[in-house]
Amino acid sequence: FLWQCSGTTEFDFKSLARDYVGHEPTPVEAAGILFKLHGAPMYFYKRAKGRFQAAPEATLKQALAGIEKKKRVQAQQDAWAGSLARFECPAEIAALKDELLYAPDRNKPETRAVEQACHNVGLTSARLFERCGLLSDTHEYHLKRFLREFFPRGATFPPHELPEAPEDLPIAPVEAFSLDEVGTTEIDDAFSVTRLDSGRLRIGIHIAAPALGISPGSPLDVIARDRLSTAYMPGKKFTMLPDDVVARFSLDHGAAQPAVSLYFELGEDGLPGARQSRVERVRIAANLRHAQYDVLNEAFEAQKRVGLAYENELRQLWRTAMALEGQRGRPSTGAAILDYTFFVENDHVRVVPRKRGSPLDKLVAELMILVNSSWGELLAERDVAGIYRVQSTGKVRLSVHPEPHEGLGVRSYAWMSSPLRRYVDLVNQWQLVAAIQGRRPPFGRTSEVLLAAMRAFEITYAGYDEHQRGMETYWSLRWLKQEGVKELDATVVRENLVRADGLPLVFRVPSMPEVAANARVRLTVKSIDLLERSIECTYRETLTQDDIAMTAIAADPSEKA
Repeated sequence: FLWQCSGTTEFDFKSLARDYVGHEPTPVEAAGILFKLHGAPMYFYKRAKGRFQAAPEATLKQALAGIEKKKRVQAQQDAWAGSLARFECPAEIAALKDELLYAPDRNKPETRAVEQACHNVGLTSARLFERCGLLSDTHEYHLKRFLREFFPRGATFPPHELPEAPEDLPIAPVEAFSLDEVGTTEIDDAFSVTRLDSGRLRIGIHIAAPALGISPGSPLDVIARDRLSTAYMPGKKFTMLPDDVVARFSLDHGAAQPAVSLYFELGEDGLPGARQSRVERVRIAANLRHAQYDVLNEAFEAQKRVGLAYENELRQLWRTAMALEGQRGRPSTGAAILDYTFFVENDHVRVVPRKRGSPLDKLVAELMILVNSSWGELLAERDVAGIYRVQSTGKVRLSVHPEPHEGLGVRSYAWMSSPLRRYVDLVNQWQLVAAIQGRRPPFGRTSEVLLAAMRAFEITYAGYDEHQRGMETYWSLRWLKQEGVKELDATVVRENLVRADGLPLVFRVPSMPEVAANARVRLTVKSIDLLERSIECTYRETLTQDDIAMTAIAADPSEKA
C-alpha cells in the first residue's frame, strides 16, 4: 500500500507519513513509516538521509518473482533433503551422483540438499549415497575420485602422431637384456656384460630414449607434461605416454631400440673405472621377468647354479652391485622391508609379498643409482641444467642445482633412468642428450619451463603416490574380506599403531595395552569398511616366540600334509 501511495519521484519519509495519517505525523507515527521504508528495500530505494524513491513496477515484479523462485527452490531442496534422509534418492539427485560426490557445486540446490540431508542424518555424502543404493561398487568410488582429481578431462589420450627416432644412430656392439616384473610394459632400462680382449669386463647400462623422438614443446611433450608420471595402483595403471608411443621406445625383446648408454670397465677391485656415455641403438636380446628369475636370489647367496639364461651375467652384475654399495657406504634397499604385488582378476585379489634387498633388487637399485649419479655429475661438469634429487638434514627435495644426496651417499643424483614413466627423467634426458652430443640444451637453469615442471612434478607425484598407498590399503582390506579373516597378526609400530603381517596395512587399535615397539600381537577383526578404507580390530594377546614359530609353520606350505 505504501508503495502504491508513494508515486515515482523521490520523497521525504515525513511527507509520506503525512499523506498516510492525514495530518502532521507525531514522532511515533513518522518513525513507524521510516522503519517500514527501511524494512522494504525491494520496494523503496534509499537516496539520502530520510529520503526514498519507490522501485519501478517492472523492477519490483522481477524482484518479487525472484523471491517466489527462491521459495520454490527451497521447498524443492527441503523435499529432496527429506527423501535423502529417509534413504530414498530422487531422480534429480541420482542424475548428478558423480558431480555431487567428487566435485560438488554449492550454488546448485541439489548440492545444498545433499549437505542438508548429511547434516540431518550425520553421514558423509558417500555413506548417504551408499545407504540410498547409489554406491554399490566401492572400488569404482575410489577410482572415480582419483580420476576426477588428476584426469578431469578424461583418462584417454588425445589424437597424436607417432614420433620417430633418428635413423643414423650407431648400433651398439652389445646385446642387452632387461629385468622387470611380469606385466611391465614401459621397459626403461636394460644391461649388457661384455668380455673385452683385455680380459676385463665392460658393463653397459642402457636407458630407453624417448627424448630422441619427442621434442620439447611438441604435442607429445604437452601430453607428458600434463600427466607428469605413470600412475600405478593394484590392477590398473595410467601411463604418462600413450601405449603406441611407449611401444616405439620401450626396450622390448627383438628390437634395436634408441637408448642412452653408460659404459664402464670393472677394475681389479670390482668397481667401475672410467665411464663413457653414448647415444645409440641397442639390440634387446631378452626381457627377463622376476617371476622366473627370483629363484636366483637364494642361488646367488648360496653360491649355487640354477641354469637360467643370463645367470652368469646377472651374477656378475650382483657382484658389481655389492661393490658399489660398499663404496657408497649406504644400503641401496632396506633389508627388512617387504614390497607387495597385487594381482586383481575378476575382483579376486592375490597379494604376493617380496622381501626388499634381495640380490636382484640390489642389482637393479645399485646400477640405477650409478647411472643417475654419473649422469647428474656429467650435467654438472658441463654446466648443463638438470633436475636433481637432493637430501640434507633428512628431507628429500628436487632442485635445479647439483647438491649431495646424503641418504644415497653420492655427490649428485638426477632422475634419468625412467624417461618413459617420469616427466622429470624425460626433461633430464633432453638435457643429457644435448650434453653428450655437444649441442645447446633446451633449458637453462633459470628456465621457467624447467622450474614449473619441477614444481608440478613434485605435487603430482606425491598425489599419485598417496592414491597408490590408499588403493593398496583398499585391496588389502578386500583380501581380508575375501579370505574371511577373523584374526590378524601384526607388529607394533608404536603405541597403538600396528602393521599387519603380510599386507601393506597400517592402522590403530584403540584397545591395545602398553606393548613395546616391534612386539608381535594377535588381533580380532571386528569390522572392515571399504568405503572409508578402514579396519576395526581389538587386541587379543601378545605373541610369544613359540606362538610366532607355530604361526610360521602353519603358513609354510612345505609343512602341510
